Amino acid sequence: MVGGFLADRGFTIRDSQQFGDEETNLFFMRVHAAPLPRSPIDFEQVRAEFGATVGGVLEADWAIHDPSRRHRMLVMVSRQSHCLNDLLHRVQVGSLQAEAVAVVSNHEDLRGLAEWHGVPFHHVPVTPESKSMAEAELRKLIAAYDAETVVLARYMQILSNELCEHLAGRAINIHHSLLPSFKGARPYFQAHARGVKVIGATAHYVTADLDEGPIIEQDFTRVDHLHSAADLTAVGRDLEALALARAVTAHAEHKVLMNGSRTVVFR
Repeated sequence: MVGGFLADRGFTIRDSQQFGDEETNLFFMRVHAAPLPRSPIDFEQVRAEFGATVGGVLEADWAIHDPSRRHRMLVMVSRQSHCLNDLLHRVQVGSLQAEAVAVVSNHEDLRGLAEWHGVPFHHVPVTPESKSMAEAELRKLIAAYDAETVVLARYMQILSNELCEHLAGRAINIHHSLLPSFKGARPYFQAHARGVKVIGATAHYVTADLDEGPIIEQDFTRVDHLHSAADLTAVGRDLEALALARAVTAHAEHKVLMNGSRTVVFR
């Protein structure tokens, strides 16, 4: 039905991917289509016609996106710069189809990095007493910048349950995938003390269950006794930046579909 709808309106399918999950009894589909011959697309008209026909008949959850439009993301960070620097570089060179509309931090350390890239920087301090006010300010900034996604690029504050629910499906976090074994400060030093043989990173959607949200992307590498704690930290930071960039890229290109507590990520 989807192919017929597109063909009837002069579209050609460049790529189509499907997945049927026998466990959840859900069918997932992503189609990349283009007009033939090339001509302007009235997306509102296409959406209205699809909803009145295919979408309605299938009773499907569906969306139609313009792939030429850059995704609007607001990045949150504390003091570690590796993930923020990687994302802003990818945006600058065009390898990430997104626009960094603002950087929000609970510290001033990375203001220079954000402003060097021409991205507005907002310092929103967080203390136990000011947490609710800080989150209210964050909501205002998300609305003011019309941010579609919030990326926690090593933001070292726990979001409230209410904010997690408000950002459901549009907030992405990165953490080392040594969890839950090595929680808290200096996880790579803890891992080194235990002699781990594999380290990695996990990018996932933010939920009220801390670090338990649906996983989008992971990366890992083997290590051994020759790696010092500092070596593990350096390697781990590289993995964190890579995993987060891949997750944000897939999300911005609408390749991630929710499947309960899991995700379907089309490549």
